[in-house]
Amino acid sequence: MSTDDFFAAPPFKPEAALMQLKRSLRELRPLVERGEHFELQGLTVLQLSALGDHLQVRIVKQPARSPEWETRQLSNAAQVRHFLDEVKRRLARWSEE
Repeated sequence: MSTDDFFAAPPFKPEAALMQLKRSLRELRPLVERGEHFELQGLTVLQLSALGDHLQVRIVKQPARSPEWETRQLSNAAQVRHFLDEVKRRLARWSEE
């Protein structure tokens, strides 16, 4: 074992990360889980899926009946945490409007 392996991050497991992300999103009270997506006041605002070695997430720019979507690929734990922070910021902004 080389010293580089000692400091390497654990391998990313998309299925486990998806379960953890869903659990964290369920704690954000305004969001309601409906299968593979989350709703805010009856409007779909998030879609999550595990694809191969990454998570694919879609988030709306603004809640609407016909929303404009942003798609991201999350391939490590830091990106998942950053995405969760982004969801919290957007929820706060949407609730102010």
